[in-house]
Amino acid sequence: MSNPGLVPVCILAGGVGSRLGDRVRSVPKPLVEVAGEPFLLHQLRLLRSHGAHRVVLCIGYLGDQIVEVVGDGSAFELDVDYSYDGPELIGTAGAIRKALPRLGDRFLVVYGDTYLRIDYADVVAAHVASGLPALMTVLRNDGRWDVSNADFDGRLVRYDKRSPSADWRWIDYGLGVLSAEAMVTAPDAHDLADVYASLAAGDRLGGYVATERFYEIGTPSALAETSRFLTRLT
Repeated sequence: MSNPGLVPVCILAGGVGSRLGDRVRSVPKPLVEVAGEPFLLHQLRLLRSHGAHRVVLCIGYLGDQIVEVVGDGSAFELDVDYSYDGPELIGTAGAIRKALPRLGDRFLVVYGDTYLRIDYADVVAAHVASGLPALMTVLRNDGRWDVSNADFDGRLVRYDKRSPSADWRWIDYGLGVLSAEAMVTAPDAHDLADVYASLAAGDRLGGYVATERFYEIGTPSALAETSRFLTRLT
């Protein structure tokens, strides 16, 4: 699929990934080997196949290795730029704020440890149609993949990453569309999750239903599962 109009994609790739233990002692999590190559390369090819052209990588821990591997993105037919978190821990919300001059007024946000099979262009179109500052993709979870953390009825009624209600059935899929306006919400928030929670509380967070399960590499078991899945694709 090709969509030359796809908005920039912000990849949050600055975390340490401590749950992976020794695997991230000398390499950043996005470069952990999965199905025979650094995970980030799988992710970049996926994004390109869905019409991405510009990617901004927010990097921190061992970020220079990411720059060395990915470069300017031309090997993936992408224009890749970098935003450095700096020496201080600024969190995912801080990383996005710092990258805003490179991202423009509307952009996709994805975590650097997720592989998401979804129509990215349609997600952006849903955000435009909503007229809201931000949109979160959600998956009907019912406790299957992780703790359900969202109450959803077409919009995000409530979202709480840390203390979700036991009766919630939806989970943050890991892909969002944000406007520069959205980042003014919760200006002191360290975590993107707190920005989302504030937007939901103000009835300003749209939603989009994902239909394919997510894959991620945040834990050893998830990494092994994702490696098996991506190996089958090759």
